[in-house]
Amino acid sequence: MKTPQLNEPDIALVHDESGEVTLYIDDVQAMQGWEKSLMWRSADLLCERGGEFLEVGLGLGYSALRIAGRADTYRHTVVEKYPKVVELFHAANPEPPATLEIVQADFFDFVDRLQPDSYDGVFFDPELPKALFEDRRLLDEFMPKVVRALRRGGTFVPMFSLDGDVPDAATCTASAAVMLDRYLRFFDRVLVERHKYHAYANTAYTPAQQGDAFILCFTKD
Repeated sequence: MKTPQLNEPDIALVHDESGEVTLYIDDVQAMQGWEKSLMWRSADLLCERGGEFLEVGLGLGYSALRIAGRADTYRHTVVEKYPKVVELFHAANPEPPATLEIVQADFFDFVDRLQPDSYDGVFFDPELPKALFEDRRLLDEFMPKVVRALRRGGTFVPMFSLDGDVPDAATCTASAAVMLDRYLRFFDRVLVERHKYHAYANTAYTPAQQGDAFILCFTKD
């Protein structure tokens, strides 16, 4: 499944004087350090019954380390398109858990290789161009393959959603209503948790510097 994603973007990891961390992809804020607690909680919901997991998009590696570091995770595979992101992760985490495997690949090619009933959970948080994120045709093409790869009772957790009007600078940020509209039709159940978030003063992809975030955990029955 070929998609017009960026092939060689400019990628930078910036630590400022106040300790704030931002991963940039072509000058777009792809992820920031304040997201860690939300990523950890998303990972915990995904992995409540343990097993084998797949993650799409490495980012700063918060959820990858959380999932792979659990005693009841026996394998966690992360698919990351950009080698530079993988390089930055290994520089920061030279001794990751033995259960963690990072595959450098375009997920929209990788998804065609997924075997049925092969994962207990899929965490889906790639940095995509906004047009791809909103492409319903693309969604209808790859999501059935993701669902097929989940075992019965398996879970699917996408990027957390935010309350309020998402700014134009956001790419994959969306409201809970948008996330439900995108994914609920592929699953039998969904759990929604509300959490407070506190973004950085320079965060460009949130409706405000603080507010409500929603973690959605879908289940295949």
